[in-house]
Amino acid sequence: MRPESTNGTSGEELLVPMAWMYAEYIADELLRTGDLMPPTTLEFRAGRDALALTIFLSDGAVGGVRVVTRLDEWLALTAYNTRWREWVCRRLEQIRMREEREEGGGPDLPLARAAWRWLQETELLAADLDAVVPGVLPEEEDGPQVWTPAWQLGLPLGHLAIHLF
Repeated sequence: MRPESTNGTSGEELLVPMAWMYAEYIADELLRTGDLMPPTTLEFRAGRDALALTIFLSDGAVGGVRVVTRLDEWLALTAYNTRWREWVCRRLEQIRMREEREEGGGPDLPLARAAWRWLQETELLAADLDAVVPGVLPEEEDGPQVWTPAWQLGLPLGHLAIHLF
């Protein structure tokens, strides 16, 4: 059933997280286009969430900004050895403080925070790149593995997907 009014006069506006949904959609499309792994895997979700956070927090999800103009910025933000984790924490805090000052907030920030919480708290089994010795074949078929926070696996995956776009 549709709400009686969506123009804000009744005080019962329908709050739709459009900025977050847009960021998630763009991230999903980038990863699917790259065809790096099946979309049903946790690794894909880690990449999608890391990219969606990057897009959302860089303000690329607001105002209908053309994706092509933002690719270089997203590449720089997701590059190896950047302080992406600190940047995410700082931007989430800035948005929270802005919304507190404006007394209210949209539905986007809770979704972004939930994605960030999942990326931090979830660990995925991944190749231990620090244990690989160049020129020496590992004894195990898949090589040594280590439990890694999802964001550490999703971030390079997202970065690669942007390159492949």
